[in-house]
Amino acid sequence: MSAPPAAWADTAPRGAVLLTSRIATFCLVELQRMRHDRSELVTRAIQPILWLVIFGKTFSRIKAIPTGQVPYLDYLAPGVIAQSALFIAIFYGIQIIWERDAGVLTKLLVTPTPRVALVAGKAFAAGIRAVTQAVVVLVVAALLGVGLTWNPLRLLAVVVVVVLGAAFFSCLSVTIAGVVLKRDRLMGIGQAVTMPLFFASNALYPVSIMPGWLRVISHANPLTYEVSALRALLLGLPTNLWLDFGVLTGSVVVGICAASALLGRLSR
Repeated sequence: MSAPPAAWADTAPRGAVLLTSRIATFCLVELQRMRHDRSELVTRAIQPILWLVIFGKTFSRIKAIPTGQVPYLDYLAPGVIAQSALFIAIFYGIQIIWERDAGVLTKLLVTPTPRVALVAGKAFAAGIRAVTQAVVVLVVAALLGVGLTWNPLRLLAVVVVVVLGAAFFSCLSVTIAGVVLKRDRLMGIGQAVTMPLFFASNALYPVSIMPGWLRVISHANPLTYEVSALRALLLGLPTNLWLDFGVLTGSVVVGICAASALLGRLSR
């Protein structure tokens, strides 16, 4: 006998609130680890700073990449933000494998908490970590004279974009972990995936100057839409923000579902 419509109407919001609460709990647990290892924030900030200070400054001088009326350093800054988020998130699966080896993951999976909540909590924690990197890049870019917007609403949208981008790539990492099951394998695959994702996007150069086959890959790469959204929000460059946010949101949903489906393999 099916439940009356009133019961469904009452149960659905409660379930959504409970799921959101569990996602937030897992996210906070992940962020607590960051408090105990603050040196990680400093070491991870070195690479994006080098990209801006060395690569950006050098290519601004030689004018090798056509960026229209926008100085190359300005053009590069949003790409470096997206890159730093990618590099943080793509190795998140290693932590899942470590938790499996330590017996923590098995204990979590036998609780009533849905796997979706566990994966989403870790994904959005990766997003918040990426936001801290984005703040560092924005400060360095401002010191270098990059003409960024400081509109609060646009900056809030930048935070959302960075969180969505990092959440997707962390889910991709967990999905790969569920396939390979070993830390050393994940390290190798992560390194093999990261640079192609980065160079097959518009982080360093416009899509218009890419060869045809690379343009096709670029249009299928979520990083491209993340960078486009960041450039539109920070620099005012034209893009379809609805498309960018739609692709990023859809990618996160697909990523969470895929990672959740494969999470059980890690506990076997």
